[in-house]
Amino acid sequence: MKVYVYGMLKLSVLYAQGQTISDALRRMQYQGVADVRQGKYFVLTLDDGLETAAAEAEVARIAREVLTNPVIEEFSFRIEI
Repeated sequence: MKVYVYGMLKLSVLYAQGQTISDALRRMQYQGVADVRQGKYFVLTLDDGLETAAAEAEVARIAREVLTNPVIEEFSFRIEI
């Protein structure tokens, strides 16, 4: 079972790197880009014997306690069975 975890800074956190990229895109005359945010991407491989509900709970715990900083980041994930 594969799990794809995405971590991103919360919208309330000042994000200088995204602003720099956004400014560069405007200077390079790319059209239609209103904002740029960069994040983290993790791929976890879980044991096949784990039930979906247990996998969701465990991945949420791993993301919250290890992969992201809950003070400044939020996460989402997708499980591929």
